[in-house]
Amino acid sequence: MGEPARGTQAVDRAMRLVATVVRADEPMAFADLFAECGLAKSTTSRLLTALERTELLERDDNGCYVAGPLFWLYAARHDPWDELVRLARPTMEQVGADTRETVNLAVTRGDRVVQVGQVDTQYMLGTRDWTQVEVPAHCSALGKVLYAYRCLPVPRGPLERLTPRSVTDGAALDRQLRQVLRRGWAITVDELEVGLCGVAVPVRGWGGDVIAALGVSGPTPRLEDRIEDIGRLLNDRAGQLTALLDRRTRKEGVA
Repeated sequence: MGEPARGTQAVDRAMRLVATVVRADEPMAFADLFAECGLAKSTTSRLLTALERTELLERDDNGCYVAGPLFWLYAARHDPWDELVRLARPTMEQVGADTRETVNLAVTRGDRVVQVGQVDTQYMLGTRDWTQVEVPAHCSALGKVLYAYRCLPVPRGPLERLTPRSVTDGAALDRQLRQVLRRGWAITVDELEVGLCGVAVPVRGWGGDVIAALGVSGPTPRLEDRIEDIGRLLNDRAGQLTALLDRRTRKEGVA
């Protein structure tokens, strides 16, 4: 009878760590966690390793603990953004019909870009469910839009290089973001994956604040000669979606 009790105690302690991190106003250091939860250092270390392995917790760039990817995935599927996705779906389908490429809608969740809606390409080449993939924001057209309009804090220092075309420092990213503001859309060409191109624009809610990014992605050979046309098209469609969100917000308090 002792083994189930010990197992239950371990679960209770692990959940205490998860609850402490999730409820905290800022990322928690290891020392703060074991002190707050009243656990031994060795126990805390062992449980945190297990919680990281199961994606309930993870560490940020400073080594502090924050809620893990499972929380973000759940939030992307079960939160108020569902209404935004529902309202945006006709616009996304129209963009998909216009371009025949993959269309995505993204929002911010904490310091992440979460893709919450997708319309699949009409081509066989390029089909992928991006809502299941965590993409570094600096290599994503959607992420660059959300950086440019300050929906996300712009990163400083070295950035991850995924391909030879990836932007890898804050100054270069700043130059790209200024271009986004001047041009009205963000682009990536071979920055996330060689052979993948993306174009994205802001979606605004009531009051003019940017609340999401709407984008198109597909193989570079199919898109690179159409980037400006797709950017203008996306801006037109995003403007229509913004007008719809504005009407719904005034009428019902949505978005």
